[in-house]
Amino acid sequence: MKSGLNTSSSNNAPLFSSKSKKEIRREKRRTTLKNIATSWELYVFLLPAFLYFLIFHYVPLYGLLIAFKDFNPALGVWDSPWVGFMWFEDFFSSYYFWDLIKNTIGISLYSLIVGFPMPIILALAFNEVKDGLFKRGLQTITYAPHFISLVVMVGMIISFLSPQTGLINHILGLFGVEPIDFMQDPGWFKTVFVFSGVWQGMGWGAIIYIAALSGVDPQLHESAKVDGASRLQRIWHINIPALLPTIIILFILDMGSLLSVGFQKILLMQNDLNMESSDVIATFVYRTGILNAQYSYSTAVGLFDAVINATILVIVNQIARKRSETSLW
Repeated sequence: MKSGLNTSSSNNAPLFSSKSKKEIRREKRRTTLKNIATSWELYVFLLPAFLYFLIFHYVPLYGLLIAFKDFNPALGVWDSPWVGFMWFEDFFSSYYFWDLIKNTIGISLYSLIVGFPMPIILALAFNEVKDGLFKRGLQTITYAPHFISLVVMVGMIISFLSPQTGLINHILGLFGVEPIDFMQDPGWFKTVFVFSGVWQGMGWGAIIYIAALSGVDPQLHESAKVDGASRLQRIWHINIPALLPTIIILFILDMGSLLSVGFQKILLMQNDLNMESSDVIATFVYRTGILNAQYSYSTAVGLFDAVINATILVIVNQIARKRSETSLW
């Protein structure tokens, strides 16, 4: 009796021929090259930015080797003697380590707590103002400080806060307050730095939030009005949820630069009397590396700063990814 199954060798072959991984990779490569060839104009536009980051941001990374060497300019990077983690150990055990960390994190968190919500509040306020000359005038006034040179800005701050001729002290004097030397008092440095930064960057920072609010469907507000929602309720339940993805992305980026406090502005505002609260990692690296020519030591400190920032960025991004659907990657 014949079996109903055909056991010939021809039926033992697979029904579908499978491609090897090498062939699949080759096809993907061909597809990629074809896409590049058909859209070559876009890649030409991308090329200058790619070369900029490659030449000025990635190629110089080999210089990080001097953080692990006793760098001697006469010997060069490769021939300088290897010292391992000696410079990191010196920095961690130094008496000024915790002062630098405290000042850097203190100024960063102060700036984040005060400065981060202000552009959001300003954008929500502008969104509620009707289009017209008044709104455009307000936007121009708040955007203008962003275009002032940092050197000019610090000069204005020093002039306004002068205990003898400063406008702020003259106003305080009208209320019987004694002149305050803001720029010489370490206790005032962080406040002056943060609030002057908020004033300069608040309007410019609000632009991205205003752009996000422009994508909100007006019919949502109309429906909320019909349902009896107040203006505050519409802001809370419609506008803020629309801003939330943008807020999360910008918050992650700000946390990723937690230890990268504005070096130029602090250096311009810094003096011997306020050094107690103004000396941060960035100014210490400048003073140690450029002024004192301790290249290996300052590179080690800068590398420590960069590694901590990158770690915080990854951690905050992972938390945002788990808590919401918005993250950098």
